[in-house]
Amino acid sequence: MHEAPPPTPAPAPPSSAVPAEPLSHGLKQRHLTMLGLGGVIGAGLFVGSGAGIAVAGPAIVVSYLIAGALAMLVMRMLGEMSAAMPASGSFSVHAERALGRWAGFSVGWLYWFLLVVVLAVEATAAAQIAHGWVPGVEPWAWVLLFMVVFTAANLTAVKNFGEFEFWFAALKVGAIVVFLVLGVLAVLGWLPDTDPVGMANLTGQGGFLPNGWGGVVSGVLTVVFAFGGLEVVTIAAAETDDPARAVGRAVRSAVVRILFFYVGSMLVIVTVLPWTAQQAGLSPYVKVLDAIGVPSAGQIMNIVVFVALLSALNANLYGSSRMIFSLAERGEAPRGLLKVSGGGSRVTAGGDTAGAADGDTADGDTADGDAADGDAAETAGGAGGVPRRAVLASVAFGFVSVLLNLLWPDTVFLYMLNSVGAVLLFVWALIAASQLRLRARLEQEAPEALSLRMWWFPYLTWVTLAGLFGVLVLMLTDAAARPQVLWSAGATALVLLVAVGRQWRERREQRSGPAVTDR
Repeated sequence: MHEAPPPTPAPAPPSSAVPAEPLSHGLKQRHLTMLGLGGVIGAGLFVGSGAGIAVAGPAIVVSYLIAGALAMLVMRMLGEMSAAMPASGSFSVHAERALGRWAGFSVGWLYWFLLVVVLAVEATAAAQIAHGWVPGVEPWAWVLLFMVVFTAANLTAVKNFGEFEFWFAALKVGAIVVFLVLGVLAVLGWLPDTDPVGMANLTGQGGFLPNGWGGVVSGVLTVVFAFGGLEVVTIAAAETDDPARAVGRAVRSAVVRILFFYVGSMLVIVTVLPWTAQQAGLSPYVKVLDAIGVPSAGQIMNIVVFVALLSALNANLYGSSRMIFSLAERGEAPRGLLKVSGGGSRVTAGGDTAGAADGDTADGDTADGDAADGDAAETAGGAGGVPRRAVLASVAFGFVSVLLNLLWPDTVFLYMLNSVGAVLLFVWALIAASQLRLRARLEQEAPEALSLRMWWFPYLTWVTLAGLFGVLVLMLTDAAARPQVLWSAGATALVLLVAVGRQWRERREQRSGPAVTDR
């Protein structure tokens, strides 16, 4: 067992002079900008939006405006904190500084658990699409291939992750732009064999609000989780040359454009076709492309969805590895995960030096000559600064999730999926609460660090918290969503109990004397 954690300190004062990360700085501004744009464009938009249209009708546009506004406010708050205090643990580090170690521990582990569970959903869904193209290869083999490829990419230089995400995002953004152009041309009747559509589909079949405002609310519950993934941008910012500047530019460029892509797409869909033509589980994009005569629309969208799933898989693997690495840095996860490729070391929360080079021990022992030589070669090859053990730990739990999804999709894995169903909202709420505390402290102690500011602080922060609370309450009133809230609340309570127990133990050890090892 590892050494007992140090006594719980008071929340650290915010400062722009944060400790240097031992991770690589191989990500460029273009990587971060495209990650900000493409990180939240996934299968939830391309396929899941059909369920929202089915319950809200044309008013799904309003549902996306509301959900998108919540997500963009959270992204702005997160961008403010990350620009002032960049860290690989992002909002987990901010929560610890603002609210205490219990908050950083809880939100970090909850988010890590969310990513490794959702990772299984994405890998399995991508495998099903690939199996349809190549029936001779079983889905489990595709899952294994995807996991191996992206594990290898994440074990090497971080720039490989950046390049994968850059081109994945470019394809997704390009697909939406082409769709919007074709849709507008179809609405205007400028495509071959098409007539102007006008406003008939927005006002017919029951009107713009066929199911009333209740339909809009149901639509919000359906689409709000499609915006998950925006958090990875601020995690990745710590691995750029100028994190504060990079995250500021990425957040500013992403906010309006993401809303444009989401809301614009929905407006085109419900204008070109009657909302009654959409079905849950079927891509509304395919239906529109079929309607305007695009050949092989289904296969084209399958390719786009496939890329979106692989992009999310890659991003979640990256985000989960950096989150658990950050937890280990602060003494909230096993210290053996602190090892990174290349030379260097890391001082942990307990003040001990953790070996960073392959061949070093987690306790900071000096690496032998062979290991040092190997690390020098790795660094020369551009693969330094990668938390390989953290990557492998996340992959291992990801594989467990995949196996549970393949073996018991309707029992064990369903319970796991429900236990993270509302965790994203809990994470966003803690981000808002952290920003409330840190903004006031930053304005007093380091106002020059606030290069990116939350709009209309603190009013919009409180509005965001109220909105997130409202979504949770509405989920409790919905029979389909209620199990997700209850299971997620149970998982959150368990993590909080562990966090409180750790603090109680640390305080008891502090009163009784210096911590001793179990070895």
